[in-house]
Amino acid sequence: MRNPFPFRILCVFSLLAVFASAQRPPQRPPSTDSPEVHPDRRITFRLRAPDVKEVSLQAPWAGEDKPMAKGEDGVWSVTIGPIEPDVLSYAYLVDGVRNIDPHNPRVKLWEGGAASLVEVPAPGGAFYDLKDVPHGDLHIHWYESESLGKLRPVYIYTPPGYVENEDRIYPTLYLFHGSGDNESTWSQLGYANLILDNLIAEGKAKPMVVVMPNGHPVPRGGSGPESFRKNGEAFRRDVVQDLMPFIESRYRVSRDRGLRAITGLSMGGMQSVDVGLGHTGLFSQVGSFSSAVGQPGSDATLQAFVADPVKANKDVPLLWIAIGKKDFLVKPNEVFIKFLDEHGINYTFRLTEGDHSWPVWRRYLHEFVPLLFRNE
Repeated sequence: MRNPFPFRILCVFSLLAVFASAQRPPQRPPSTDSPEVHPDRRITFRLRAPDVKEVSLQAPWAGEDKPMAKGEDGVWSVTIGPIEPDVLSYAYLVDGVRNIDPHNPRVKLWEGGAASLVEVPAPGGAFYDLKDVPHGDLHIHWYESESLGKLRPVYIYTPPGYVENEDRIYPTLYLFHGSGDNESTWSQLGYANLILDNLIAEGKAKPMVVVMPNGHPVPRGGSGPESFRKNGEAFRRDVVQDLMPFIESRYRVSRDRGLRAITGLSMGGMQSVDVGLGHTGLFSQVGSFSSAVGQPGSDATLQAFVADPVKANKDVPLLWIAIGKKDFLVKPNEVFIKFLDEHGINYTFRLTEGDHSWPVWRRYLHEFVPLLFRNE
């Protein structure tokens, strides 16, 4: 009779092997480097998706959607460029469904969902870079809006030295986002806090408090004129009746109209014009970046503002308007400045390179902020 033990030992080892295999975590796929920015400023985008049929890159700053090619390893890729230095957003269209890049942790959140971010570094650094300078602080608050009957979010930047200089009173810039964004976007993608840090450190801007509220008091349900009108009216009430008192009760900011400024981009540019020129007793400096301005001839706020040009020019010594040559809102802005010319209103108009995008708006903020509070 054969010895049964070798067979039993073999069975035991087989069972142990099966058990170990069952307990072993599944193998992770190899890491995928995406996006990869090359020294010549070309960018390679990759997506590991072996089971899908079609992938393309969606990046408006790069033109039409770029089809991506599938490799034998199941990784789709495309290389584009060279690209001018900047921070840019993109997404993938995977079998017709829009997705962020799962290999990239840098993400922009917005009202329409999310987008991935890629940075092409500028030689020698950019004005929005994180630099070795004193830094301010970002605060996040929820304040009660009695006019709207709900809590509202707001981001607030306080400049370097705010905590230490307990007796100092600061000017305030109210900074509004566009229709696709929210209260976090000016800091998350616009790098407003870093732009302010660098300008203050260079002595080009006064230390100031920057207030970045949410520009959507009315739930998004449409994009037509009536929807914008209702949202604008609610936002105006909230800013004047609720947000400003909240800021001035919590922060050491001046209540002097000469030390309050207001600006915004796109929808926020329209809101800054509406609130700023409609309340010249509260604001003396108004900016408009790629503004979605309405029809001046039928706008009651603008009609009231231009009714007395001498008073208007005295009340608002800085009215700064800027837009890119390729922006789809160029025509409304040209109508707006023609209206101002016809009524003798002083303003500064900047027609620049660029379209309706964040690279343009960062530059505008960098130009606008040094103009503020020069008589402080």
